[in-house]
Amino acid sequence: MKIKSALRSASICGVLFLAGIGASCAGGPKAAAAKSDSTLDPDVFAVEHPDLFKIARVETRQLATTLTANGSIAPDINRAVHMTSQASGRVVDLKVRLGDSVSKGQVLLSIQSADLASAFSDYQKAAADERLATKALDRAQLLYSHGAMAEKDLQLAADTEEKARADVQNTEQHVRLLGGDPVHPGALIELHAPISGTIVEQNVAGFEGIKSLDNSPNLFTIADLSQVWVMCDVYENDLGALHLGDPAKVRLTAYPDHTYQGRIADISRVLDPATRSAKVRIVLPNRDGSLRPGMFSVATFRSRDLHSEIVVPASALIRLQDKDWVFRKESPQRFHRIEVHTLSGAAGGMQPIRDGLRAGDEIVANALEFASAVAEQGK
Repeated sequence: MKIKSALRSASICGVLFLAGIGASCAGGPKAAAAKSDSTLDPDVFAVEHPDLFKIARVETRQLATTLTANGSIAPDINRAVHMTSQASGRVVDLKVRLGDSVSKGQVLLSIQSADLASAFSDYQKAAADERLATKALDRAQLLYSHGAMAEKDLQLAADTEEKARADVQNTEQHVRLLGGDPVHPGALIELHAPISGTIVEQNVAGFEGIKSLDNSPNLFTIADLSQVWVMCDVYENDLGALHLGDPAKVRLTAYPDHTYQGRIADISRVLDPATRSAKVRIVLPNRDGSLRPGMFSVATFRSRDLHSEIVVPASALIRLQDKDWVFRKESPQRFHRIEVHTLSGAAGGMQPIRDGLRAGDEIVANALEFASAVAEQGK
């Protein structure tokens, strides 16, 4: 009997049941390669021609710890700026929206502010007082030079002029702090972008009132998205396997066919008390802007620590009824179907398993081939 013929026949008929359930299709091989054992155990099979099936030996290998964690894309906070207004007022012209790209110096919005109007008034009064004090000091110096004024009166005039100059400087700084220009008096504040980037947060709408800083959120958040973070939640029992600098592979729901390579940049020192997990940060370049904040991701971490694991060829596993099985050789013509539990971290065609087998056990190297032959015999 040709094994390839048995595989082809089993594939066409969709026959993969091993518990004595046969498929009703024609054209299978005339001679059976395997048959159910005469015992009552449906997981034991006797093989008429064991030489038709390649046998593999269960091995022990040193493997790196591999684990996965869910996460999402977030802006790099070191490249983000929260925009606020030092003055209260009302928005009269909103020029950008959430998601817009902005350039450094671009006007984001205009605010009509009574605070700025009051600051300009104080500045203009201080400037007027300084001009008057300067004239008084000039007059006092003239009188003193002709002996018509006492020195203490000259000193008083100089002190008054100095205080007036300090008031001008303070009120001018207040105007600038609120966003105004002392050279162009007015009550309109224009908020400018301090960096180039993308609006990733917006807490203001057109014609909306803006309150003072103590009870108002930031108006915008501008982030440079040329580099982003992947923030993952790793449970506390897995944290011991991770180290700063460990490599990480990131896959995004938006781009399932692409894998992003990164490394662990930070492991939080604080656990979330609700989930008992810590935030693990991966830094990824994003020059083309395809990585957007909020995108869902799955990160796979590979630790530098090695540990011994039982491994079998991936082809030796077969998936039935949501379980993984292998066929272990019990005697030259007798095989036992064994349920095993797999672990993550398959590589090089080898699959780590948690239990069910021991190093040195002999198993069928191609479980699908064996299953097909058994199904063919059940016809």
